[in-house]
Amino acid sequence: MKKIFMAVLMMLALTCGIAYGKDNSLEDIKKKRYFTVGLDATFAPMGFRDESGELVGFDIDLAKEVAKRMGVEAKFKPCEWDAIIFDLRSKNIDMVWNGMSVTEQRKKQVAFTEPYLVVGQIIFTRKGTAPAKINELAGKVVGVQLGSSGALAVEKNPIASQIKEVKKYATNVEALLDLEAGRTDAVVMDSVSGQYYNSKKNTLTYSEESLSDEYYAVALRKDDQALLDEINRQINTMKADGTFDKISEKWLGTKNN
Repeated sequence: MKKIFMAVLMMLALTCGIAYGKDNSLEDIKKKRYFTVGLDATFAPMGFRDESGELVGFDIDLAKEVAKRMGVEAKFKPCEWDAIIFDLRSKNIDMVWNGMSVTEQRKKQVAFTEPYLVVGQIIFTRKGTAPAKINELAGKVVGVQLGSSGALAVEKNPIASQIKEVKKYATNVEALLDLEAGRTDAVVMDSVSGQYYNSKKNTLTYSEESLSDEYYAVALRKDDQALLDEINRQINTMKADGTFDKISEKWLGTKNN
């Protein structure tokens, strides 16, 4: 009798374990017929508001196309970048799709799709000055976005101990505005976003030298493997049929690199 009782307990434990570990992430999205994307709504050209207030951008178009192919809708929720992983893990959003760089620190908290874009963290200075090299940041005031890969790249670089001050901003746009106003000497940020900003204003210069190369990917909760696999599948299909390249040319001026 004791052996039978123990066997029943083991079967119950196994059954409960399977049920507990079941991944309904993709099924849940299809049931509610939408997924919610968290983003920094000032991060052009990945995701930002146009003159009419509509959210547009490279990642916006990618997310909308993936949602369409999944038979659901993509909804977008602007978040504070420094707290966006908390919003994801708290289930306020379903994913972060906004030029998020894959880092070892972030990988401890979230699951990433396959990278879809490679960018560099580069130095922007005011127009009329020579492009700054990394060793020329010594003694300077450098702006970065709080919680960004640019901030991490500065922090990890040996030059960090020689920088006069690292000023942290809620958005990259605020950092660049302070640079233009002469309140900082340089800004370190994603090449794609900084170059897009400069293409509209032509107030900056920048170096091709990168503090670090970064890989953009979509971030999801670690338990949402089924949803992650589906997004990977859809992006790979878009790359194969040319849709990804069309979106890339529209926003970045180049095909997928």
